[in-house]
Amino acid sequence: MTSADVVLSVADGVAVVELTRPERLNAFTPAMGHELVAVLDRTDEDDEIRVVVVTGAGRAFCAGADLSAGPPTAAVPRSDDELIGGRPRDGGGVVALRIARSLKPVIAAVNGPAVGVGVTMTLPMDIRIASETARFAFPFARRGIVPEATSSWFLPRVVGMSQALEWSLTGRIFDAAEALRGGLVSRVVAPDDLMPVARELAREIVESTSAVSVAATRRMLWSMLSEPSPWTAHRIETHVIAEMKLTGDPAEGAASFLEKRAPRFPTPVSDGLPASAPDWPKRPAEPDQDPVASAD
Repeated sequence: MTSADVVLSVADGVAVVELTRPERLNAFTPAMGHELVAVLDRTDEDDEIRVVVVTGAGRAFCAGADLSAGPPTAAVPRSDDELIGGRPRDGGGVVALRIARSLKPVIAAVNGPAVGVGVTMTLPMDIRIASETARFAFPFARRGIVPEATSSWFLPRVVGMSQALEWSLTGRIFDAAEALRGGLVSRVVAPDDLMPVARELAREIVESTSAVSVAATRRMLWSMLSEPSPWTAHRIETHVIAEMKLTGDPAEGAASFLEKRAPRFPTPVSDGLPASAPDWPKRPAEPDQDPVASAD
């Protein structure tokens, strides 16, 4: 699948999604946002795809919103789904929430600068790996705006509140080593090693895990971040485990372990995800009252 701003290639169960505006350092546009959502729809629908890797063409991952035409303006909504309280939804948030809902794990291979939406879009991804050449910034306060792409929810949960506030309130650029220390990325590798490392990690998931287990696990872990009690996790885990036992995956997992061979899990994620796995993130009903007006 190839479009103006995004290229999707698939091999051996791994989908590589490449942002392809290298002449603009892969700066984000509304069109790119729509294309990313369409690509994730495609990867979810294909049971042969087990892992998604997102990277950038050229020397950048994504340099943020494309400001070449002036300050960004809200996209024209195409349906009520693109509105919140009558206002057009933040485009970065639409992409981030679609990534969060992915049935497949998503790995960010950050090959260069990742600024603004270029870094916030990676927060709902499951694993972030950075090249030594990567640079990051949450520059919103320096642009007279506020964090977007649902990052005010994700960033403190990924790196902790203190680190999230330092990076967000200063808006400064920081390098890959600081991103590693702060927990934003899990590994920093040489530029030439970035995609091989990302592919190897993806290959391990493809060859060693149940697609249904992975999909349920990522939803369970993310959704529990907002639960006040471990009893919620206990309830969900109890039901998901019981439903998983009705598939052939647990039996195959045990058999492959005892027989010392690679597993061949039979259940496709398209129709095997337990009904009790969290529907996350689920869009809530709109409040009756404007939350801004009721803030007092």
